[in-house]
Amino acid sequence: MRFDTFVVVDWSGASKPSPVGESKDAIWIGIAREQGVAASYHRTREAATETLVQLFEAERAAGRRVLAGFDFPFAYPKGFAEALTGRSDPFAIWEALAERIEDAPDNANNRLEVAAEINRLFPGSGPFWGNGMARDIQHLPRTKQGYANPFAESRTCDETPGAQPVWKLAGAGSVGSQGLLGIARLQALRERFGKDIAVRPFEQQDAPLVLVELFPSLIKGTVAALAEPDEIKDRAQVRVLAGALRALDPALLDTLTRAGDPEEGWILGLGHESSLSDAAQSAFPQLPEPAMPAETPRANDDLQPPRLRNDCFAMPQGVSWMPVDEALSKLRAALRPVTGTETVPTLEAAGRVLAADVAAKRSNPPMPNSAVDGYGFAHGATGSGVQRLPLVAGRAAAGQPYPHAVPPGHAVRILTGAILPEGVDTVVLEEDTNSDATTVVFDGPIKPRANTRKAGEDVAAGAAALQKGRRLRAPELALASALGIAELPVHRPLRVGVLSTGDEIIPAPSLPAEPHQIWDANRPMLLSLAQGWRFEPVDLGHIKDDAGLIEARLNEGAREADVILTSGGASAGDEDHVSALLRARGSLSAWRIALKPGRPLALAMWEGVPVFGLPGNPVAALVCALVFARPALSLMSGAGWNEPRGFTVPAAFSKRKKQGRREYLRARLTDAGHAEVFASEGSGRISGLSWADGLVELPDAAMDVEPGTPVRYIPYASFGLV
Repeated sequence: MRFDTFVVVDWSGASKPSPVGESKDAIWIGIAREQGVAASYHRTREAATETLVQLFEAERAAGRRVLAGFDFPFAYPKGFAEALTGRSDPFAIWEALAERIEDAPDNANNRLEVAAEINRLFPGSGPFWGNGMARDIQHLPRTKQGYANPFAESRTCDETPGAQPVWKLAGAGSVGSQGLLGIARLQALRERFGKDIAVRPFEQQDAPLVLVELFPSLIKGTVAALAEPDEIKDRAQVRVLAGALRALDPALLDTLTRAGDPEEGWILGLGHESSLSDAAQSAFPQLPEPAMPAETPRANDDLQPPRLRNDCFAMPQGVSWMPVDEALSKLRAALRPVTGTETVPTLEAAGRVLAADVAAKRSNPPMPNSAVDGYGFAHGATGSGVQRLPLVAGRAAAGQPYPHAVPPGHAVRILTGAILPEGVDTVVLEEDTNSDATTVVFDGPIKPRANTRKAGEDVAAGAAALQKGRRLRAPELALASALGIAELPVHRPLRVGVLSTGDEIIPAPSLPAEPHQIWDANRPMLLSLAQGWRFEPVDLGHIKDDAGLIEARLNEGAREADVILTSGGASAGDEDHVSALLRARGSLSAWRIALKPGRPLALAMWEGVPVFGLPGNPVAALVCALVFARPALSLMSGAGWNEPRGFTVPAAFSKRKKQGRREYLRARLTDAGHAEVFASEGSGRISGLSWADGLVELPDAAMDVEPGTPVRYIPYASFGLV
């Protein structure tokens, strides 16, 4: 039996809701599917159960088989079921506990009272023990002192190192409390889903939903090695173990789910720890270092830059989590312009990238001219005190130069921009004069060359006017035209292909979608980004999870685009068709970047064309696109490395940030100029992208933010998102 979706649940026996912020010793759910591995935090058992019910119903409706593992005991040592219920069937205990356990939505429960009631039925002071409450509970010993258990202390599978007794209800590793509350919840799931659910190894039949018992500490060393910086242990366990189950050989996994004692149950993977560990490492691999020969440049009518090497994205062996600044530096060093060049009329060059330095055809201004409206004269004919100069007939205006020389001691009416006539080197401002038709009067002295512009004082003929790599905007086109430059050498537009894959993706919101399907948010987002960044977007469409179709579309993309963006399917650790194809070509590298939101950035070469694998989640995809894809694409387009500019503002929020990774929070400025952040950091809250006007960037180091704390705010516009 093969599974499609893999769920790992780290349970909790808490009597109160867990903290609002993510914390340890709470309920964590890890889910591994073709799209990748995700982990979610749940404050109560009620909330976690509702999440599981919704997931199970959606997957069942989609025809996808689910394997769900829980980290609490499914059964008790032999003899206990029959002694308590008169039946050796482990489900007899499930039914008995479901009848007795009361577990409220706020985690308030009666597990200790139920355990005490069971203890009362047997001689001695057991089998359950452990009371961490302030009040005493009759028939439930606080500790094992004087404790007598009429049954075996452990199941056979509990003899593995680190496993705790199923009777322990308090203290570290109190799996007894988790078991009492968890079994009652699982029995409710059995009753809800009926024949569509099977609990292994007690039930051997195939079913759409299969439940198994897990013990994450079986591969605790591997989990620790694959944990993200400062990642909560519980989160790492469910994430890594879910990925490991998905990566296991399907035949071996099916065998492991069926193994074990039909009364005591079994811990999945016990005795096969090395296989689980290997699977985890394959699901979250270390970065490869492919050694491929250099690509030969593709022929084109125009001179083309050298192609990028197949191994240009390779990272050294053993690199773990990489700081954002280091990743940006390595990305910058690995890339160069990949587009050809052409010459276009200046009037058609808006938005293009200049491919070579451009020199001025003539000076600007081309001749000395007046900076103001006034009267021009030779400075040498004036002095201090009242100056009275006769006016020559006529005037000098822009486009209408005065055709004669102005005699010494005379003045001429002159307007702004007019070329200085012969005999004029100084201009007095009109407002500082009195005049009639024949004479102008003003107070001296006037500074030599006052209110005049020298020829070429802006740009001299032959001087560098515009530098290559500059994006040509209205100001640059104005300068080029003023300098007599009729044509400009430019890079051809960078063609950015955007590809979406996945059976669960519906390509357009105009098409109907089932509850288990989602409309494609990333493709229109990435195409819009490419267009807004003045690149040429190439819509490669949506392809279902079919290796042949994906390969054909990648080949098409390599012909039509200079770079390809994918989301979700090629991210590191996703063993789907996209990543499998890229790995088969020997050119996929996964950069594990210490970044939130986000995850490993997948980089590859396909037929000489770079492929960027962005996260599948739209929030993480946008952040990675803004932080990494934008400067990389800018460099490849010939426009150079484009870094966003932020500024410091007071925070309007509180947050305790741990050390080890950079965080970007969706944010906007209040009327007071303070940065407020979106109410939830959850990467599934797409509405926060539209709510925000920018991002708050928190540094790699630990940081406690309170209202008023200076934080760096980067507006969307600084990322080219307008």
